[in-house]
Amino acid sequence: MKLLILGGTRFLGRFLTEKALQNGHEVTLFNRGKTEPELFPEVEKLIGDRNGDLEALRGRSWDAVIDPSGYLPWSVQESAELLADSAGHYTFISSASVYNQLDQPDIDENHSVGKLLQERIEELKAMEPAKAIAENYGELKYLCEKEVERAFTGRSLIVRPGLIVGPFDFTDRFSYWVNRIAKGGEVLAPGRRNKEIQFIDVRDLAEWIIRMVESKANGTYNATGPATELTMEEFLDRCKETVGARVDMVWIEEKFLLGHDVKGWSDLPLWIPDSENLPGFLSVNIQKAMDAGLTFRPLEVTILDTLKWESTRNVTEKKAGLDPAKEKAVLQDWNEKGL
Repeated sequence: MKLLILGGTRFLGRFLTEKALQNGHEVTLFNRGKTEPELFPEVEKLIGDRNGDLEALRGRSWDAVIDPSGYLPWSVQESAELLADSAGHYTFISSASVYNQLDQPDIDENHSVGKLLQERIEELKAMEPAKAIAENYGELKYLCEKEVERAFTGRSLIVRPGLIVGPFDFTDRFSYWVNRIAKGGEVLAPGRRNKEIQFIDVRDLAEWIIRMVESKANGTYNATGPATELTMEEFLDRCKETVGARVDMVWIEEKFLLGHDVKGWSDLPLWIPDSENLPGFLSVNIQKAMDAGLTFRPLEVTILDTLKWESTRNVTEKKAGLDPAKEKAVLQDWNEKGL
């Protein structure tokens, strides 16, 4: 197949490109040429900007388009409409963040989504793109989906991943736990031990998406993992066993953590306090995707490969994770109170 990837050099896009080439497809990348432009010297690269400069895409044709870089519906509308007559199929990488009313687990693809009033959309259009995305990420992703479905009626694939993890993940969320446990010692473990969590290795996601594109699959799919329920305790224990570190997991109750200004998700990734009543956030139903062939490599492989990649980085400031001094102070206070 002749594939056009909008982006294609950062995280998921990188692995989509890699897998497409492995499967023998002819790949064209369209991006600004700013993120690791030296990657994939064998592929055609078109330089432009999806936010206003699509000239390089005109007069060309592809069997399928994969869009892992769309966040603003007005930009996605422009690319989808331009490519509607020159591409046979369009895959849009959305997000499980489109869902609202997360007070129940096992959310499937028919669950309600967050929507925006037209007045709010106009306000977001006037903002800097990064600010608009930060304020209404899920709602904007849903509007992007609608633009793709409108331009490619009956020939579009919408993928809603959860947290994507693995090598080249620059969000520092999954890797916080891998790095922290590898350091050893007393590790602050948050809240309820049996709290369900979900994430998917970027390579499993990319490989499945390429297979779905090859079959020109249509419809909307949740795509996260693993195949069976995974609790926070099991995840941390398997990190500990896999990296072989000497670790003492200290489980601290939610009320104590919140009282010490420890924030869910940002300070302690994968942890959402029960008091926020969002059990649906990390317990999405993925049966439809598994029925369509989504599979998962062993968690231990993801942990080790992430740790290996992390060892090559030279980053002093991480985007997520609890500050070591703050962790130490909270642990000390917890231990002193004998809780």
